[in-house]
Amino acid sequence: MAAIPEELLTRGVAEIIVESELRAKLNAGKKLRLKQGFDPSRPDMHIGHAVGLRKLKKFQELGHTIVLIVGDWTAQIGDPSGRDATRPRLTAEKVRENALTYMEQFFRVIDRDKTEIRWQSEWFGQFKLENALDLAGRFTLAHMLSHDTFRKRYEAGQSLTILELMYPMLQGYDSVVVKADVEFGGTDQKFNNLAGRELQAQMGQTPQDVFLLPLIPGTDGRKMGKSFDNTVDILLTPENMFGKVMSMADDVMPLYYEVLTDVPLADVAEITHVIKTGTGNPMDIKKRLAAEIVAQFHSPNDAIRARDAFERQFQRREMPDEMPEFAISQPTTILDLLVSTSLATSKSEGRRLIDGGGVKLNGEKVGAYDTLVTPVAVIQKGRHFARIIAE
Repeated sequence: MAAIPEELLTRGVAEIIVESELRAKLNAGKKLRLKQGFDPSRPDMHIGHAVGLRKLKKFQELGHTIVLIVGDWTAQIGDPSGRDATRPRLTAEKVRENALTYMEQFFRVIDRDKTEIRWQSEWFGQFKLENALDLAGRFTLAHMLSHDTFRKRYEAGQSLTILELMYPMLQGYDSVVVKADVEFGGTDQKFNNLAGRELQAQMGQTPQDVFLLPLIPGTDGRKMGKSFDNTVDILLTPENMFGKVMSMADDVMPLYYEVLTDVPLADVAEITHVIKTGTGNPMDIKKRLAAEIVAQFHSPNDAIRARDAFERQFQRREMPDEMPEFAISQPTTILDLLVSTSLATSKSEGRRLIDGGGVKLNGEKVGAYDTLVTPVAVIQKGRHFARIIAE
């Protein structure tokens, strides 16, 4: 087993439980089973998922085994982590359909041939009532209500089902089945990851260590997540991926550089200084970041083309350098924006303009009234322009 680079355990890491135990295992040369689960409640992964995958790939390159758990069974319940309401349940067929799209996306980051893929339905599909009751009997209500989200919903008198309370137990049981040595997850998964550690100890296994990674903000500044519709999806075209990264607020760039690129930490420190002091050009820093991210999920050539397309649309003489700016906090329809930017006096006029091919979004003709616009974007009506930015 190769030596462990110190940056592997420190760069872009929120917390390791228990760090001393994990370091001892690594220093002893033990080949570890590294678990991470994904919830296929929707078909597309986003770059927030890639934070964990990138870290797993580095462990994989050192000879450790990645075990990816496709949560096709618990996705039918809905992971309550960080949510204040019950999420609608999906059918098994829909979950399976979504999960199948994950395979291509996993392997844009990690090595397919060195990865063990496990579907929860392998074991939960055979679960009997006695198994479920045994699992439920290993946790107390007091323990479950120590979960911050559960407790807040309970105290507020909101709906909190027994099924949702079982979610951490079921995720923990995954660790028992696959004999995980380490579980990876975002900081919002800490409770569930620790449930796996406790359950392994109860069932006679060495408790897994927990490797927590920071959550990255999405296009609206909140935690990037499918429920918020603020993601940068891995399957976006190079141009759209580049544009979405460019729409991020300047202050997220240091974190993005740290967890989503291999840019040296000395450079990241300099970028952080420039952003905080306003001594450089954040546009150039952001374009470098967007190119780094596009190159990972597509190719370096795609990144160059996406950057050129962005510069043609937003920075060169195809469009005026100066134009009115309008801030939005969430994706908004082109029809609403035509009115709010005064490019149209009414929605009826906006519809006529679109029908006549007189409206462009980022240089392309708009054909549908419900086309969603996200920052940063430029709307054009004839010789009149409006730049849409993030609020």
